[in-house]
Amino acid sequence: MYAATPDDWHEINRARWDERVPIHAAGDFYDLDAFLAGQDALRDFELVEVGDVTGRSLLHLQCHIGVDTLSWARHGAAQVVGLDFSEPAVETARGLARSLGLPQERAAFVTADVHDAAQAVPDSSYDIVYTGLGALNWLPDVCRWAEIAASLVTPGGFLYLAEFHPLTDCMDDTNGSTVTYDYFSRDAWVDESPGTYADLDAVTVHNGSVEWQHPVGEVVSALAAAGLRIEFLHEHDASLFPRYPVLERHPDGYYRFPADRPRIPMMYSIKASRPVSG
Repeated sequence: MYAATPDDWHEINRARWDERVPIHAAGDFYDLDAFLAGQDALRDFELVEVGDVTGRSLLHLQCHIGVDTLSWARHGAAQVVGLDFSEPAVETARGLARSLGLPQERAAFVTADVHDAAQAVPDSSYDIVYTGLGALNWLPDVCRWAEIAASLVTPGGFLYLAEFHPLTDCMDDTNGSTVTYDYFSRDAWVDESPGTYADLDAVTVHNGSVEWQHPVGEVVSALAAAGLRIEFLHEHDASLFPRYPVLERHPDGYYRFPADRPRIPMMYSIKASRPVSG
C-alpha cells in the first residue's frame, strides 16, 4: 500500500535482502551450479546493447550476489567491481569469484550503500557503470542516484541501465489489463509480503519492504541533468518472471502476454554516455 516513508526504511530493506541471500544462493532461480559451470546470467538484449566489454572496466551498482557482475568479467571486462548494501550478498559474490578463479584485481566486491558508492569503490571512474533489473525501485530519490552514478562514468564511457518498466506496477495484479495504481505516485509502497521472487513459498521472517516508483521520464531526465547524453531508450514487451498469471513463458525464457492480448512494456533499457571534454 502507498504510505509515508518509514524512518527506518533502509534497515527494513537491508534485513529483507540479508535474509533472502541464502535462499537465492541455494535455489533454482539463480542456479549457481549452472552459473559456475558456464551459464550466462545476462539477458540477450543487454549483451547486444552494451556491446563488447573487452578490456574495459565496469562498475555494477546494487549487484546482489554478483552473477551479472561476474558474467561481464567472463565476457572480457578487464576489471569488474560490484557494490551492494547487503554483506551476505557481497560475501556470496566474493565466494563465486573465488570459485571462478578470478583474483580481486579482476573482480572486486564492496559492501556499501549505493549513495556512498563514490567513496566506497576502488577507482574514481569506470568505462561502464551498469545497473541491472530491480534496482531503482529500492531508492527514494532517482535524481540523487543519477548524480552519483554519472559521477562514476569516465569521460568517453557510459552508463547502462536495464530495469523493470514502472507501468507494470500500475496494472491490476491478475490480468495486467486495467490501470489500478497511480503511475505518478511519489509515496512509498510499503509491503509485508513473505517469500521472494526466487521462491514464492520460502519461509521468511523479515518481510517488510519499502519501494518507490520512478516514471521512465523521471529517470531519463535525471540522467540528462547529471551530465550524461542519452544514446537510447528501449522498451521491451517481455518480463523475466510471470508478473501477471496470464503471461506465457516463451522458449527464450521470457514471459509475454498471449498473442491475442495488447502488449505493454514490461522492461526498459537506457544507455547514457559521458562526453569527452574539450
